[in-house]
Amino acid sequence: MDYAIRSALGVDELIDITTVGRSSGQPRRIEIWFHYIDDAVYLSSMPGKRSWNANLLANPDFTFHFKQSLVRDVTARATPVTDAATKRDVFAKMKDAESRMSHMDIDIWVAESPLVLVEFPN
Repeated sequence: MDYAIRSALGVDELIDITTVGRSSGQPRRIEIWFHYIDDAVYLSSMPGKRSWNANLLANPDFTFHFKQSLVRDVTARATPVTDAATKRDVFAKMKDAESRMSHMDIDIWVAESPLVLVEFPN
């Protein structure tokens, strides 16, 4: 990962992602928060089913669109995090590190929120 991307991950919070629609096969672009924790990048959202997550489960390759301190489109791959203990650990770190996550009920998030690890293939 180059310096510009690593720097943006450290200061930015908001990106767009483009996934491939699981039924339509068409590109779907949305705005989403990302989380940079322990040198790992995660996507998550409020508890509930999310189309972006369903799309990534069907096709894990997507585009990560930086749009704050860096403007760049980067190819990425999503790996769902399903292990409850791992989800609990990551969500607890999010809650501690990010004021926007202070309202989080970790038990509900572990049970009901998607969590995706993002990797940037070289």
